[in-house]
This record gives sequence, C-alpha cells and structure tokens, in this order.
Amino acid sequence: MTWRPPTVGIVGAGQLARMTIQAAIPLDVRIVLLAADVDDSAAQIAPRVIVGSPDDRETLKDLAQRSDVITFDHELVNPATLAWLEAAGHRVWPSSSTMALAQDKRRQRRELGDAGFPIPSYANIDCLDALLAFGEGHDWRVVVKASSGGYDGRGVWMVDSPAEAEAVWRGAESSGTVLLAEERLPLDLEFAILLARTPGGEIAVYPPVETVQRDGICHELRVPARIDADLGMKATRIAREIAEQIGMVGILGIEFFVSRGELYLNELAPRPHNSGHWTIDGAVTSQFEQHLRAVLDLPLGSPEQTGQAIVTLNLLGRGTADDPRFRLAEGLAAGDAHVHFYGKEARAGRKIGHVTAIDNSIEAASVRVWAVRNALFDVSGL
Repeated sequence: MTWRPPTVGIVGAGQLARMTIQAAIPLDVRIVLLAADVDDSAAQIAPRVIVGSPDDRETLKDLAQRSDVITFDHELVNPATLAWLEAAGHRVWPSSSTMALAQDKRRQRRELGDAGFPIPSYANIDCLDALLAFGEGHDWRVVVKASSGGYDGRGVWMVDSPAEAEAVWRGAESSGTVLLAEERLPLDLEFAILLARTPGGEIAVYPPVETVQRDGICHELRVPARIDADLGMKATRIAREIAEQIGMVGILGIEFFVSRGELYLNELAPRPHNSGHWTIDGAVTSQFEQHLRAVLDLPLGSPEQTGQAIVTLNLLGRGTADDPRFRLAEGLAAGDAHVHFYGKEARAGRKIGHVTAIDNSIEAASVRVWAVRNALFDVSGL
C-alpha cells in the first residue's frame, strides 16, 4: 500500500497560513492555499496555490476537490457558501455554522449572553437615538463596534460624547455598517484562552496568555498571565463550554477582559490566533500543529509551556524605509530570542513579524525580547 499524505486546503494566505505550512512539513501534511495574490505571505512559500476569491463558488470548489479538509486563515468567507460545500460532501472545519457565529458580533453577544456567559452590557444599534440613549445610560464610557469585519482596531470606536456618537453613526450609515455598542469597562488586564478541539470532542487547552493591547492592536504576549488561579480556571471552563456549544473543530481563541476583578468575554476567533504565536517556541505543541491535528482528527498534542516565562512581541511596521529585515543580523546578535518574519512589506502599523524569548521570569524574558526588537529597529531605551 502506498502512503498518500493528507491535504489541507486553507482559505486565505496571510501569516497564519504561512506558519501553518511550517507546522505541516514535519507531519508530512500537504497544504493547498486559496490566495488573493501570489505575493501574499503564505503564497510566497507554498508549492500549491490557487489564486482567486472565496466569494467565487467554483474557485472554492476547486480548493475543496484538491483537499481532504478545508480550513481558514481568516473569517471572511460567506457561511452559505461553506454550507454549500458541506452539502456536497466536503469536510469544512470550523463548520459553516461556527463561522457564521464568529462573523456576527451581535449574534455572539446574544447567544453567549443567553447561555449565561459573562459579557459586558451591550445594545444593538439601529438608529442614532439608540446610540445616544446607550451613551447617556453609561456615562459616555462606550465602545462602538462593527458587527462584522473588524480586526486590529478597525471597526472599533471609543465614543465619549454625543458629538462623537453622531459622527460614528453617520459614517456607519453611509457605509452600511451594522453596529453594536458596549459599556467601556475599566480594565485590570486582558488575556486569552486558546484551545483545540477535534471532531470527536477531544480538547487541549493552553495556559492563559496575557495580551497587552494598544490602540486596539495586540503588541505583547506574556505567559503566564498575571491572573489568579481561580480566574484562570473559570476562564478555562468557559472556553471549554463555548467550544462544545458551538461545535468548534480546530483552534479557538477566546479573548477575555478582567475589570474590577471580574471576568468578561470579549470575542471569539475560530482559527489560529495572534495570542497563540508564543506557542511556536514556547509550547510542546504549537497552535499551528495543533490546528492541523484537530481538523485532520488526529490525537492532540500537549499544550504545556516549555519554559517558566515566555514573552512575545509583535513587530509592527514603521514604513518601508525602516524595514527591520535589513537589520536581521543585528537583531540576532542582540540576544537569545526567536525572530519570525511574515514576508510582508513594513507598512506603518502592519503586523510584519514577532519575536519570542523564554526565560525564568517575565522580566528576564522581556529584557531579551526588547533587546532584539530594538536592534531590529535600530532604537534604544524603549
């Protein structure tokens, strides 16, 4: 009998797909990408690439016919199209129903709130008066979000006054953006729980990871997170229950807020997640290998961390004239850390890579990871 490697089709070709390809190699798993462009991050290194749009059913069908299972680099795929593939007998993980929930923040809030999970006070916003009333009722500590499509601070507005509320509403009205509003909680910290689940229900949960956010973008990851054991266990229990409730298959990232010592759900991401990049160098099984294991219904690996403290810094572009890849030698010489670039132009504010260091304490790991980051960008004292 001749061995035939399993083939995973990935919709999207960003850095998440790129790192999934790296994890697939030692498992002898083949990857086929559906990329928007041959220069996309993952398409640069993939031997099998279909160039096209997931909005085109025939293109998506071509990917499905070349694959044993389809999975995702992003959530921007029509769930009805995924249901069409499922009806034709193709395996799609996460499923069309899971993806539909992930794409709709209004639905997330309603269904998770109805199930008793802790969520911030919120309201669906269908007119300016509703937004003004919500703002008045919460002393103008308000976050307005696009119900779908937002990420890395996009589609999120901090609203502190009626004038700001009206400006956000008018902009959303002109673009056809569906909104919801949430109470802006005073935050003690933010963290995430990452887990994997197989079709048969096996679950592996990673340790809580603290996420340091600025301007809606995750800048830094710290493991272990600075939360007490009871809060960590509660978040882990909630994450498991949500994964079961939504029928998750693959990696699921769940973001949490801690406010005045209380736990609140933020958002779900049914795919490898930025909060899990530390696992490449700091866990027994990376999130990317774990995702492949889950969607292929293979036994899951250990999610345990391999060092006492892990710190990951996201590298954000500062303009193409200041591309840190020019200073790779300086960065590697600056300290014992792991540098990962995504093959992306260093446009301002864009995630172009990350650096991870492992040490005996968060403080020691931070010193090392910042030394490498500063050398890559030719700065000091940050």
